[in-house]
Amino acid sequence: MSLLRSLSVCSSSQEIQRHHFSGGPLTSSIPRATTSVLSISSHTPQSIALATPSLKLSRASISLAPSGIRYCSYRRQNMCRLTGDTEHFGGAKPDPTEGRVLLPTNVIPRHYDVTLEPDFEKYTFEGKVVIDFDVQEESQSISLHTIDIKIHSANIKSGDTVVTTSSAISYDESTQVSKIQLKDAVPKGKTQLEIKYTGQLNDSMVGFYRSTYKKPDGSEGILATTQMEANDCRRAFPCFDEPSHKAIFTVTLIADKHLTCLSNMDVASEAEVQSQISGTTKKAVKFNPTPLMSTYLVAFIIGELNYIETKKFRVPIRVYAPASSDIEHGRFSLELAARTLEYYEKIFDAEFPLPKMDMVAIPDFAAGAMENWGLITYRVVDLMLDEKASGAAVKERVAEVVQHELAHQWFGNLVTMDWWEGLWLNEGFATLMSWLSCNHFYPEWKVWESYVTDNLQSALGLDSLRSSHPIEVPVKRASEVDQIFDAISYSKGSCVLRMISTYLGEDAFLEGVRRYIKKHAYGNTQTDDLWAALEDASGKPVREIMSIWTKNVGFPVVHVTENTADSSIHVQQNRFLRTGDANPEEDKVLYPVFLGLRTKDGVDGSLTLTEREGVYKVPDLDFYKLNADHTNIYRTSYSPERLTKLGQAAKEGQLTVPDRAGMIADAGALAMAGYQKTSGILNLLKGFDTEEAFVVWSEIIARLATVQSAWVFEDNAVKDALEAFVRELVSPKAHQLGWAFSDQDGHIEQQFKAMLFGAAGSAGDEAIVAAAKEMFSKYAAGDKSAIHPNIRGSVFSIALKYGGKAEYDALLDIFHGSKNTDERNTVLRCMGRAKEPELIRRTLDFAFSSDVKSQDIYLPISGLRAHAEGVDALFKWLTEKWSTIHKRLSDNTSILGSVVTICTSSFTKAEQLEKMEAFFKDIDTTSFDQSLAQSKDAVRSKISWVERDRDDVANWASQKRANL
Repeated sequence: MSLLRSLSVCSSSQEIQRHHFSGGPLTSSIPRATTSVLSISSHTPQSIALATPSLKLSRASISLAPSGIRYCSYRRQNMCRLTGDTEHFGGAKPDPTEGRVLLPTNVIPRHYDVTLEPDFEKYTFEGKVVIDFDVQEESQSISLHTIDIKIHSANIKSGDTVVTTSSAISYDESTQVSKIQLKDAVPKGKTQLEIKYTGQLNDSMVGFYRSTYKKPDGSEGILATTQMEANDCRRAFPCFDEPSHKAIFTVTLIADKHLTCLSNMDVASEAEVQSQISGTTKKAVKFNPTPLMSTYLVAFIIGELNYIETKKFRVPIRVYAPASSDIEHGRFSLELAARTLEYYEKIFDAEFPLPKMDMVAIPDFAAGAMENWGLITYRVVDLMLDEKASGAAVKERVAEVVQHELAHQWFGNLVTMDWWEGLWLNEGFATLMSWLSCNHFYPEWKVWESYVTDNLQSALGLDSLRSSHPIEVPVKRASEVDQIFDAISYSKGSCVLRMISTYLGEDAFLEGVRRYIKKHAYGNTQTDDLWAALEDASGKPVREIMSIWTKNVGFPVVHVTENTADSSIHVQQNRFLRTGDANPEEDKVLYPVFLGLRTKDGVDGSLTLTEREGVYKVPDLDFYKLNADHTNIYRTSYSPERLTKLGQAAKEGQLTVPDRAGMIADAGALAMAGYQKTSGILNLLKGFDTEEAFVVWSEIIARLATVQSAWVFEDNAVKDALEAFVRELVSPKAHQLGWAFSDQDGHIEQQFKAMLFGAAGSAGDEAIVAAAKEMFSKYAAGDKSAIHPNIRGSVFSIALKYGGKAEYDALLDIFHGSKNTDERNTVLRCMGRAKEPELIRRTLDFAFSSDVKSQDIYLPISGLRAHAEGVDALFKWLTEKWSTIHKRLSDNTSILGSVVTICTSSFTKAEQLEKMEAFFKDIDTTSFDQSLAQSKDAVRSKISWVERDRDDVANWASQKRANL
């Protein structure tokens, strides 16, 4: 799935708050992590990208929402206390299979024949499922997963003959299991179970649900669609809703004749039938049987849809959308899909096995996208691209999401993890391959350069919390699954794969991948199956090295000291925590650290630290750097003197773009954790004022935003000094590049201009603020050419920050008058920048109004994290409206967790943390406990940071004022 990071990738749980300028304090916007394994020059921020809110803007952009709706299914994160009694420390290696809550295996499903007819008036659906089983032992009961399904009858049949019927049907709400007790036992062999039932066509964006949209004439349209991952196929029909129970699915949909019916496969037949619901004549569309696949990949859609088609690939590809979208806006994704499928077939040496590929824009969609085999569903904004009205960052996001979902057709669909602790095999691979394919088709985007600031930082940010979890995290119950769709499964999983590729070499890595796919096609795997394939292809001990990375939580910081007498360096690894206080119990794991030593002679990739510490010769201590291009998962702590020398080396061109960006990221994270003074990182950043690379500037701006966010409740004099510092650092470059855009601007140049314009304007650059106000005034008056799409969010944010009620009302008018999803989302992200009490109240009220879909609730509230007034108002709103919030979002825990994160994670003071803990003390937090734990960890880290460096930053600010 694609994390809902849709235009933003950061989360409160990450160490950097990356904000899209249209939503939060100075920051850049990041698209979801798209990283490549195969080269250096990254679905979803992370934040909500929350959708990070959409989680990512541009790979170098940063956003305000928490990383947590799902990207492909990028759900959320939490404390690694998934079952309430298991806590993962650095040395823990729990048995992942112990205590799993699974269905009995007295019968094994082999084929489902599902018939469904939705009722668009009662919001229910009538269903019949006929399941072919292999009976493993004589049985008098059959247990299946169900949620919100009323079973009318359950019969064992042989052809048309009823062999036996149910004597009783019981339901266990805690396990979501219906147990069908049979009057007569079924002997070992084969049997067939027919169940007739009624289900709920819900509006919670899970299972078989309804989605609404505005037709061109203003009336409301409705369609029925699905979202089965992770555990919601059981809402559509009774089933064995576990990924290891692969089966064949034959789907029949009954609908009015004018409606389009879609499913995973192509149509086998269409016939007239009498509706059981209305008694009228409808059509029954039967689809061909699927290949063997897991229940979470089943999909079907009924509605009024338009489409465009291409036959440039071996099988037809279509993009569908309701009339609320201009179908031609799907053209970019359509053409890219054809090229990407052909590319994947080539590098994987395996054909896409289905007879067609459909991609559908869904108006109500909790994730960023979902990789249903042959029928991928997307948020509208992640599939439909109006290239005239959207900026370069949005185009990059769409490309990444499309390529991520298409990669899943092999990783996840053809080869599937056997249980959810192997989720990273799906999401890590798809993330990595989206970067690889994006780089292949758009080399001028230089996505590998942004890997360090996007995917790697997303992973390291979450994994620096105590409440992180291993890549292979034990999952016991279905209710725990949603919380591991996070930056560990997606980003860290991808980073580990990239690290393996660097270690083995690209050719050996891809050969291992091809062997893995060939051996396990249509089957289920565990992580060891991947290690075995890579070992077979490379001859290297992959399992021994990489299991340490996937089975343990966290990563190391490598401390470096120098011995000039013998030209050597001494390195020592310890677990890195954002709070800087790892205890001995948490610091037991010794990671195999690929040091990647860069010197004037090149990069030595052979050095591996496998013990606590080691000594290594360096040809010339005048210049060296560890973790060349930041292809490996660790932070590096240098002495202040070495850091100064590296800053000079950066100016002299001795460091690559990933080296420079990664060095800044490490320095910022180490300052937060107390390894360095905050004034030191501020002075280091000042030395990068002549930097020319977009990616490096994006990391500079992100790190400054992180400091500002931590100091948001401090004295105004200090906050003003920080803002002035940003302005002085960024404005010269912003004015140098300008904010006029032309067709001659390259993809990166467009994002570079936009990022600097937003950062400088947010920091109070008078010329940019004046320009933004003028552009906004013209735009609000109807001149849509007044603001280029690349800076629309920044202009809106600046207008609100330095405006008032008039600008706020004008922005709402833009929202109500717009039919462009990207533009409407941009308005929602920016609303929170207004900090007058009345406008804050209106923003919070608007989030739960009928104007905002449940999928987008996080967007307007996330912008409030840009200022202290908004942070306080968010928590007050959460506590006062908790019953309403929980009631509306309880069926979609990913969004609920994101809202909790947004409303709690921006605190920086001990008394605020106490309020959080007191409020949630008597509340059942099971469905979002990981989100809450990570928010608490993030707050604790900021409390420690500010208490430790409050005087340091105040003295820095005083000196700065004295030098004016």
